[in-house]
Amino acid sequence: MAFVLASNNTGKLKEFERLFSTLGLEVLPQAQFGVEDADETGLSFIENALIKARHASEQTNRPAMADDSGIVVPALNGAPGIYSARYSGKGDAANNTKLLQALDGVEGAGRSAFYVAVIALVKHPNDPMPIIAEGRWHGRIAETPAGNGGFGYDPLFIPEGFDITAAEMTRDEKQSLSHRAIALNALAPQLTDFL
Repeated sequence: MAFVLASNNTGKLKEFERLFSTLGLEVLPQAQFGVEDADETGLSFIENALIKARHASEQTNRPAMADDSGIVVPALNGAPGIYSARYSGKGDAANNTKLLQALDGVEGAGRSAFYVAVIALVKHPNDPMPIIAEGRWHGRIAETPAGNGGFGYDPLFIPEGFDITAAEMTRDEKQSLSHRAIALNALAPQLTDFL
């Protein structure tokens, strides 16, 4: 069985392909079908993941999956949250600068944060019983960026148990510990029932 991935992100595609190949399933990028990104009009990670999965399923007439992810800073009432990718409106570097400015003068536990990834899987566009899996990767926001790896807020995010940012980790290390890895691990046992 083949699933459409409601994303044009090649990194996400590789992570999903790795999990699905062990189950004998195939993941196809939505771009292969000419599907454009859905408008993310939801107010939560779950809503946006479902919007994207249902959109891809409707456009391709196939089962589809999507994820929505971002970083949550409790001291900022959950911001950047679902707006993580467009927090500043000017890309990753500006997003990081805006986050550091928002936390200026905040110390200790006030800098705690976590990455969230929610994966939604639907058999068809109107599936009343989608599979939802969530992963959270806890840590804190550094005072200055460090590292050249990763993307998004990785240069600022120091995972629990580490003294380095996610951008300073090896790709394999990050992929095995990340919010998306946790969500994928939570998704795996649910796939058997789904299929």
